[in-house]
Amino acid sequence: MALITARRGGRRGPRRFTARDLVVLGVLLGLPVLLDIAIVWGPTLASVILSFTSWDGVGAVKWVGTRNYTDLFTNYPPFWPAVRHNLMWLGVLGFVATPFGLLLAVLIDRGVRFSRFYQSTLYMPVVLSLAVVGFIAQLVFSRDQGALNALLGNTADPTDWLGDPDLNIWMILLAAAWRHTGYVMILYLAGLKAVDPSLKEAAAIDGASERQTFFRVVLPTLRPVNVIVGVITVIESLRAFDIVYAVNHGRNGLEVLSVLVTDNIIGEASRIGFGSAIAVVLLTVSLGFVITYLVQEIRGEKNR
Repeated sequence: MALITARRGGRRGPRRFTARDLVVLGVLLGLPVLLDIAIVWGPTLASVILSFTSWDGVGAVKWVGTRNYTDLFTNYPPFWPAVRHNLMWLGVLGFVATPFGLLLAVLIDRGVRFSRFYQSTLYMPVVLSLAVVGFIAQLVFSRDQGALNALLGNTADPTDWLGDPDLNIWMILLAAAWRHTGYVMILYLAGLKAVDPSLKEAAAIDGASERQTFFRVVLPTLRPVNVIVGVITVIESLRAFDIVYAVNHGRNGLEVLSVLVTDNIIGEASRIGFGSAIAVVLLTVSLGFVITYLVQEIRGEKNR
C-alpha cells in the first residue's frame, strides 16, 4: 500500500520537458510567431514609420514628420471620395445585403420547396473571387455589349453604367452585395439549424406570433453568428479592392482607400511614404472596429 501511495504521489509532480519536447514546442510555436511578425507586424510597423517619411523606394529616406497626413487630409482630392465610397460599401453590405441574406436563410430554413437548389444557387457567387465578380459586372453593365442594356432595349442610346461616376459605384456595390448575400445566408442558415426547437415551441405556447418568436427568441440566440457576420462585413468593406481594380483600376468614381495605397506605393509616382500614410489611416479605422468588437465580447462574457 505504501509503495502504491508513493507511486501515485510521484505522478503528481510537474512533468519535466525533455530536449525533444522543447525542440518540438519551439518549432510548433516559434515558427508561426516568427512568420506572423515577419509577414504581418513587421510590415505594419514599417508602414507606420515610413508614413512619417518621404521615400521613393530608391533614394534616401527623408523624415518629414506629419506632412504626409496634412497633405492627405487637405491637399489630396481622391482621399475623401475614397473614404465616402468605403462608407457606402459598409452601408450597403451591412444594411442591405446582410438583412437580405438573413431573410433568405429564414425562408430556406422553413423548408420551402427546392430549398437545396436555392441554397446552392445563392451560394454559388461566394466561390468566385471579387476580381471574377468584377469581370462578370463588366459583361452585365458594359455600355455597348452589356446584358443589362440589351435587356432594357437601350441599344440606340445605351446607358454607360460603368463609365458614369454617378452610376458605376452603385453597379459595383450591387455586384458586391450579390456575392456577400450568399455568404451571409450560409452563415445564418447554419446558425438557424443550431437553434433549439423547444425555444420556438415554448414561445408558440405562450402565444407569441412568428414575428415575435423570431425577433425575441431566435435572433438573440444568433448573437455569435451576428458577431461573425458583422466582422466579415466590416472586413469586406475595408478591403474592397479586387472588383473595382478589375473594372477600371479604381478610378473615375470607384476610388477606395486600398486602391489609393496601391497607386501611391507601386504606381508611377512611387510615393511610398505618402501611400504608407493612407495605409495607416486604413489600419486605424480597422483597429477601431476590432477594439470595439473585443470590448463588446469581453463585456458579454462578463454578463454571462
